[in-house]
Amino acid sequence: MKTLEMKTVKITGKGQIAIPRDIRKHKGFEEGSKICIIVYGDRIELRPIEQVDEKLSTALASEKVLSRDWDSKEEEEAWKDL
Repeated sequence: MKTLEMKTVKITGKGQIAIPRDIRKHKGFEEGSKICIIVYGDRIELRPIEQVDEKLSTALASEKVLSRDWDSKEEEEAWKDL
């Protein structure tokens, strides 16, 4: 992928960054939209949630969501002898 632009930003004490206005103009970075943070060994990517590959979508499921679906008496019974 060709680099179109590069900007520097400062991380606050709370770990926050501001995405520069001209970069926010790209599709998917409007106010209130959700983005996905993808961590690789050598880089971090911010992507609009719509651009996340289906293969990565399971990584978006939080432990709370998964435990809500998997922590049931039926699941415990099904897995107890394994």
